[in-house]
Amino acid sequence: MRAVIVDCAIYRDGRRSEGPSDFSDALDEARATGDAFLWIGLHEPTEDEFDHVAEEFSLHPLAVEDALKAHQRPKLEVYDDSLFVVLKPVVYEPKSDSVTTGELMVFIGDSFVVTVRHGEGAPLHAVRERLEAEPTVLRHGPTAVLYAVSDAIVDHYIEVAAELQVDLEELEAEVFEPARRDAKNTAARIYTFKRQVLEFRRAAGPLAAPMARLAGAGVPFVHEHSQPFFRDVSDHLTRANEQVEGLDRLLSDILSAHLAQMGVRQNDDMRKISAWAAMAAVPTMVAGIYGMNFEHMWELKQVWAYPTVLVLMAGAVYGLFRLFKRRGWL
Repeated sequence: MRAVIVDCAIYRDGRRSEGPSDFSDALDEARATGDAFLWIGLHEPTEDEFDHVAEEFSLHPLAVEDALKAHQRPKLEVYDDSLFVVLKPVVYEPKSDSVTTGELMVFIGDSFVVTVRHGEGAPLHAVRERLEAEPTVLRHGPTAVLYAVSDAIVDHYIEVAAELQVDLEELEAEVFEPARRDAKNTAARIYTFKRQVLEFRRAAGPLAAPMARLAGAGVPFVHEHSQPFFRDVSDHLTRANEQVEGLDRLLSDILSAHLAQMGVRQNDDMRKISAWAAMAAVPTMVAGIYGMNFEHMWELKQVWAYPTVLVLMAGAVYGLFRLFKRRGWL
């Protein structure tokens, strides 16, 4: 069990205090004092490992099932003994220019916070350190943990959106590069980028409703004076969602421009092919006539006939070349 417990601590009056090593005893101590709460963090627990935690904290079976499956949309659920929040942190990989998502579940009760993390994204060690450095915020109890975790994840959304904006500008420059040749690879990059933005939207978009609900009043297990904090998170989330929507719209425009460029390029190629075929048709026609080997062809007996026909064919081809060149086909 200790392998999945990342950290376990009691917080009293906004400060971390030493407590029993067993989280069951620590929870009893936090509830006994009335002014403290327990924060236990878990990383990818198995069903057997989480059963003991769920029983001790009286977590709802449906919420426990969601926390174990780890394939949930961001949401907020209120149960009799706890509040259940699902968050999806987003991680940007600079080496591969890709976006990956994890999952973070937060259970809040009267004297406890249980965080369950899946994936390598959004480690909570930095959030703990920041909260422990701000006792005035931590005095708000379990709500402070939910706010700090949400704020950290949403702020990272904005950072990832900024990284994607840089990649989008590079992709845009590549699409409109005059000497670009590898159009097939560019189309693949656009589609890959669009899938990453879609993954981002799946993480950030559905979180708007839970944050708006937390910013209002009447949510159980949430401190009555915490609404301004969650409104701030909601504002940042709105900004992140607007950035992601802008990226998606620009990607659609870039894809349309790329497809239009490919169509124009294909038309240019077809015009060039047609022009060369037309120029080749003239000598082919003349040569075909002379290749029929009829006996009564008056010019066959003339000395000047052969060079004259060659000159006429060359002149016709040259005239077509000048015509197609002037019209921009060649």
